[in-house]
Amino acid sequence: MNLPRTFQTAALAILIISILLLALGGYLAPISRIAFSPFITAQTWLASRYLAIRDFMTAPRDVARLSQLNEQLEAEVSGLQAQIIELQQENSELEVLSALLDFARTHAENEYITAAVIGRDISPFLHYVIINRGSDDDLRRGMPVVSSQGLVGRVAAVTADGARVQLITDPDTAINVRIQPSGAEGLLQGSITGDITIEAIPQNAKIQTGDLVLTSGLGGNYPPDMLIGQISGVRQRPVELFQTASVEPVVDFSELEIVLVIVNFKPVNIAPLIPAAETP
Repeated sequence: MNLPRTFQTAALAILIISILLLALGGYLAPISRIAFSPFITAQTWLASRYLAIRDFMTAPRDVARLSQLNEQLEAEVSGLQAQIIELQQENSELEVLSALLDFARTHAENEYITAAVIGRDISPFLHYVIINRGSDDDLRRGMPVVSSQGLVGRVAAVTADGARVQLITDPDTAINVRIQPSGAEGLLQGSITGDITIEAIPQNAKIQTGDLVLTSGLGGNYPPDMLIGQISGVRQRPVELFQTASVEPVVDFSELEIVLVIVNFKPVNIAPLIPAAETP
């Protein structure tokens, strides 16, 4: 016997509502997970395979693009680094020139020619630099050479467009100096190692570490009152006639790039004026 259609419809509606209520209440979640789990697993597997195949197919293009981009970035970085180095060098040169200008203004009694250091000594027994000024620029042997810090040395040899400067650290250097504030005088000498010392300091002179060392002007080789350095150590023995002092120069000779040559100073050769020792 067939049920009336109205009853069937009502029963179906009740069933649908019951299922919806159960679903909303979460009672059908375990069943839905079990039912849809194979489909979800299959979909996940297919998606992972698709992504793997896509990455495999597009990887060469990505690697090539990234490699090209990396090369471009490296080239830009190299260019920027070169610009930074160039700007640093220009700034350093400007600072040196500014310091030299200040020195020249402070010592306005002298006339200067600016010269660049273009070479350095290669012998372990000599201490000198080569500058790019020579006799064509009115440079002469014996002219003092200074930096913004102090005394560098003097011109030892000249060609038409270059000159060799003997540094105060050279073993053949001998400069009459005065120590301040005591006013004691002595003879500054260089050495093979580049260390400079003052010999023949009177035994009763009161000198100490930190005292300034200046040219005295005696001997006629250098103008007076040119800064050389500071006393860094004193050796005094009662049994000796003189005391000796080591000197720390104010000029960093390893960093010399630009120097000033004092062109209005003419050294005096006093050797012929010193009488020879009489023989008994």
